[in-house]
Amino acid sequence: SVLSRYENQITILSDYLEEFPETDEPVWILGKQHHLNTDKSKLLLDVSARLWFTYRRKFSPIGGTGPSSDAGWGCMLRCGQMMLAQALICRHLGRDWQWEKHKKQPEEYHRILRCFLDRKDCCYSIHQMAQMGVGEGKSIGEWFGPNTVAQVLKKLALFDEWNSLAVYVSMDNTVVIEDIKKMCWSPPQSSSTAHSSAHLHRGALGRNKNAAGFCTGWKPLLLIIPLRLGINHINPVYIDAFKECFKMPQSLGALGGKPNNAYYFIGFLGNELIYLDPHTTQSFVDSEENGTVDDQSFHCQQAPHRMKIMNLDPSVALGFFCKEECDFDNWCSLVQKEILKQQSLRMFELVQKHPPHWPPFIPPAKPEVTTTGAELIESTDKLFELEEEFEILSV
Repeated sequence: SVLSRYENQITILSDYLEEFPETDEPVWILGKQHHLNTDKSKLLLDVSARLWFTYRRKFSPIGGTGPSSDAGWGCMLRCGQMMLAQALICRHLGRDWQWEKHKKQPEEYHRILRCFLDRKDCCYSIHQMAQMGVGEGKSIGEWFGPNTVAQVLKKLALFDEWNSLAVYVSMDNTVVIEDIKKMCWSPPQSSSTAHSSAHLHRGALGRNKNAAGFCTGWKPLLLIIPLRLGINHINPVYIDAFKECFKMPQSLGALGGKPNNAYYFIGFLGNELIYLDPHTTQSFVDSEENGTVDDQSFHCQQAPHRMKIMNLDPSVALGFFCKEECDFDNWCSLVQKEILKQQSLRMFELVQKHPPHWPPFIPPAKPEVTTTGAELIESTDKLFELEEEFEILSV
C-alpha cells in the first residue's frame, strides 16, 4: 500500500530553496573552492554539472513483477548512483568538465548516463542495484544504508568492463594501503576468462565492454569508507575531519542523511552541508535511437539544499576517486596530514600493511558463469550456484 501510494506521486523541486547567504566564507564542492562574493554563478554551474538521480516512475517492473517506481524506498540507491556517476565523470571527462543546457556533450557523457538508466540491462540501474541488494539481505523495495549501497556497487563494478573500476570498501573503519595497491595493480584477465566474462550478461552489462581490451596498468580506484560518527548523533569531534574530506581533490562527497532519508553530500559552507536531494519523483527516461539521452532531468538546475552538519545521521560513507596511483599516494598524504593529525578520536585509520588478524585479502574478480539473465542474479555470492541451474534450464 505504501508503494502504491507513492506510485503516482510527483514531487516538484521546492521554489523556496534558500539562496546562499552573503558571506566571505569559501564554499567547497567536491575538492573545488568557490567564493560566493565573486563567482556565485560558477558555483551553481559546478553543482548543476553533477549527475542528479532521483526517484523515477513508470519504468519496467523490477524482476518482472516488482515495483515500477522507487519512490519512498530508493533514495540511498540513487545517492549511490550519484557518487559512482561522479567517479565516472572524473574518469572519462575530468573534474573540470561542465554541463550546459542544450549544449552537445561528448559520447562518453551519454555512455556514462546510459549506465544508470532505469532498465534491467543497464549496469548500474535501479533494477541491478535492488536485485544485487538481495544478496546483502535487503528485499526489493526495502531501504538501504550507506554500507549496503557500497557493497552493491562493489559487486556490480565487477561486470563493468568499460569503466574498469577497482572498488574498495573499507572494513572496520580501516583503509589498508597494501590491499588497495594489490587490487589496483592486479594482472589482466586471461583470454579464456575474458571470453567467459564477455559471455556473461551479454545483454545487461556487455554494453560497457572495453573494445580496447582489459586494463593492464593501474585500475582507477573508487574508494568508499563507511563510517559511524557517533551513536545517536554525530560526535562534534569528527566535524572538522569530515569537512576536510570535501576539500580533497579526490573527493566524491558522502552518502548519508537522516534515518530513512538519504542525501548525496557534495560540499559544505561553514557548518552547513550542501547536498543533492533524490526525493523528487520524475518519469522514466530512456535513451534515443542514436544513443543520446534527454538529460534535462538529470541535472539539478536550482540552488542545492543545505543542512546543519549536526543534524546529520552518524551513519555515513565517504567516497574518493583516484584515477592514477599518484592520486592515491597524494590522498594518503592528505589523510595523514589533515585527517589523522593530533586527533584523539580518529574518524578512520589508514595503515600500510594488511592486519595479521584479518583474513587474507583477495582482490575481487568476476565469477565465470554462462547465464545472460542478469536480472535473476541476487548476489555474486550465488553466481556459482546459479551456473549449474541455468545450464540445466538451457538444455
